[in-house]
Amino acid sequence: MKISQNLALLAFVGTVSAFTISPNGPQRTSLKLNAVEQLTKFDRKKQTYKGPRVEATDEGLDFSYADFAQAVAETDYAFNKFDIVSGLCVEYDKGGCIVDIGAKASAYLPEAEAALIQNQGDSIQDLVALDTKFDFQIISDEDENGQLLVSIRRIQYRNAWETVTSMQESDDTFEANVVAVNRGGAICLVEGLRAFLPGSHLSGMMATEDMIGTRLPLKFLEVNQEAGKLVVSNRKALVEQQMSDLSRGDIVQGMVKALKPYGAFVEVGGMSGLLHISQISYDRIDDLEKVLQPGMQVKCMIIDHDKVNGRIALSTKTLEPEPGDMLKDPDAVFEKAEETAQKYHERMEAERKAREEAARDIVLGLGDSLEELGVNGGSSDEDSADGASADPLADVSDSLDSLLS
Repeated sequence: MKISQNLALLAFVGTVSAFTISPNGPQRTSLKLNAVEQLTKFDRKKQTYKGPRVEATDEGLDFSYADFAQAVAETDYAFNKFDIVSGLCVEYDKGGCIVDIGAKASAYLPEAEAALIQNQGDSIQDLVALDTKFDFQIISDEDENGQLLVSIRRIQYRNAWETVTSMQESDDTFEANVVAVNRGGAICLVEGLRAFLPGSHLSGMMATEDMIGTRLPLKFLEVNQEAGKLVVSNRKALVEQQMSDLSRGDIVQGMVKALKPYGAFVEVGGMSGLLHISQISYDRIDDLEKVLQPGMQVKCMIIDHDKVNGRIALSTKTLEPEPGDMLKDPDAVFEKAEETAQKYHERMEAERKAREEAARDIVLGLGDSLEELGVNGGSSDEDSADGASADPLADVSDSLDSLLS
């Protein structure tokens, strides 16, 4: 109780001392309090520290600690979001990596941003090595501790799109692994990007789980970076590769895929070839299903091809030893296909030479007839002297001789 009275008395004295008596009456005067500087946690620890002390000095240096502090304060750390910077991985931490990029605080690389291609079970230790320099993209602003988030994956992602765009422009054939399958086809990994392979563009196989891990030759059908869309084709790659090795007169083996009123479609190494009904046999065919059935293996001769669109025209009648053999015994025709094809080529070559000889005889006969007409027409001596050069077919004949030789 006595303590309370003393406190109240002190408060009253303080209040009274704040007023002064003047001729104009009592006036309020300002009270000035001395502010006590608050120490930081470090300073309080420093006051209670009882260990050895090292006095810092700048003797022998060409700059002082004050100069160094000023230089640090004046340094502009221009680290902005989306900038590309070089950094050093210094420590693994909490499933990520601490990166020194020269900022006031170390940057942090999350494991998900460590690489574009990450296999199942990979850890941060498998993706980046310590004491190794990488290029990083800043993907965040500074947090309350001044730390930035950085990424390697986003740089690799952008580079991958640039690569696949260049590959599409050059129309290159490339290989990629199948990493997944779905109802529509398969998913392939191309430069770290997921590309869709439609089932209709698979050659000679179905999109099943057995395909996972298979490496396939592919070509691009569509590359759209804005939509994040990649579509590839296995059939297109194989067709172009095989078409470059095919020529007219080659014997190929394929399977009948479908029958139409005008002929049969035969799959040859991923390509679709048309075996027209007029090219099946020299004899007339009334019922195509009695000669060919879907799934039947056949041998055919290529009689024409379109390498740009990957189409070929086929024939089996050129392989018949005798007209009508395809209707009687197609297996015998296929068994002797190479032998019959050789005879067919020899016959075609003989016919070609015969046509060339006939054409030569026609040209030479025409030249003789024109020469006789020139003589009987009473040409002058000057014309006769220049007869060789005046012959209008002389150069033509020479040109035909060169073509036919």
